[in-house]
Amino acid sequence: MLLELLQKRRSIRRFQDTPVSQEHLDKLLEAALRSPSSKGINPWEFIVVQDRKTLTKLSSAKPHGATFLNNVALAIVVCADTSKTDVWVEDASIASIILHLTAADLGLGSCWVQIRKREHDTQRSAQEYLSEILGLDEQIMVEAIIGIGHPVEEKKGHDASSLLYGQVSYEQFGRR
Repeated sequence: MLLELLQKRRSIRRFQDTPVSQEHLDKLLEAALRSPSSKGINPWEFIVVQDRKTLTKLSSAKPHGATFLNNVALAIVVCADTSKTDVWVEDASIASIILHLTAADLGLGSCWVQIRKREHDTQRSAQEYLSEILGLDEQIMVEAIIGIGHPVEEKKGHDASSLLYGQVSYEQFGRR
């Protein structure tokens, strides 16, 4: 059940040195390609990265939060063609969470690396850096990189008491 999966899913940043099977990769890609998008436009593009040298380059995409990619078995760069729709950010984000949930369902770990609106260094954006590495056309923007692999350890899900029910309103904002 989806709720059970959500209750146990956690961001994983430490992985075993074990490749992700082709069967699992195929399922991840099928799930991503089945992601809903506004008006069925499907602006997303996915770049599968398994090459160790390229993964190391991806791990330097931004100063903080990407270094774990140096030790993943697989990264899927979630991009979108901005010429197709103005809601590409939402569509690419939906596809990213579908990848996370599918990874968890397969017993794999995953973690999102935010790229959009992030800097690589003081000279250029993470987008510019990745465009160069991945050969992206000008209209192809990176939303995120999803690092995926076999977790080193199993993390316990967040306790229900940590849920922010105080941020739920009924009928109007502020009606708690």
